[in-house]
Amino acid sequence: MFKRLISSALLAGAAAGLIAALLQFVFVQPVLLHAELYETGELTHFVPVDHGEASGSGHDHGAAAQTPEASGSEAAGSSSHAAHPGIDFARDGLSVLFSLVVYAGYGLFLTAAMALAASRGVEITARQGLIWGVAGFAAVQLAPAFGLSPELPGMSAADVVERQIWWLGTVVATAVGLWLIAFGRNWAFWGLAVALILAPQLIGAPHPDEFFGPTPPELAAQFAGRALGVGLAAWATLGLAAGWLWSREPETALAPQTA
Repeated sequence: MFKRLISSALLAGAAAGLIAALLQFVFVQPVLLHAELYETGELTHFVPVDHGEASGSGHDHGAAAQTPEASGSEAAGSSSHAAHPGIDFARDGLSVLFSLVVYAGYGLFLTAAMALAASRGVEITARQGLIWGVAGFAAVQLAPAFGLSPELPGMSAADVVERQIWWLGTVVATAVGLWLIAFGRNWAFWGLAVALILAPQLIGAPHPDEFFGPTPPELAAQFAGRALGVGLAAWATLGLAAGWLWSREPETALAPQTA
């Protein structure tokens, strides 16, 4: 059982980690590199403008309007860094390694839960594994993002320790709640599950007293959507691969050897 669990977790984690790294390079990293330009001040989102009171023109283009020079530099920076972010072998290599390690760890937790379910008579297949993977995504990424969206460089945020505590509590509560929904036998278990899932959201995630920073909100929204999309694809791959590997590898029976 232990060998089966470890092999399924590591192989599925490697597949999910590679998928996650590839999708991050294509969809997420360009947004990150673009946001770093705002964080360093190379690009600016808000600039002073003349609202026309002095000239009497009466046109108000809003606080986000830019001079032609600023708009041109931002457009050029956006296109060059978003479309052609370049290759940093050290940074990109560490990103791939980190992705492999993270999803191998997630795979261990997921296959351990599968093993527990299998010991209770639940059949684990590739289709079931896909459902498990989506549930893992909901617990680890979607539920925490409901209170704390994925953050870009330069965005304002609350104390990191407070956010980590809330994130961990949300993941544990949501995972236990989903388990009770799947394997609970009556309405008492299902009611407790709903309460556990809602509790962290009702308590509320820690946020700063005021929001500020150079990062455009439109860019932050794009990053959050892409990060969650990549997470869903990676978790679905993790669950599908873990379920398939688990169903393919038979249990090792301890039978006496015959001559």
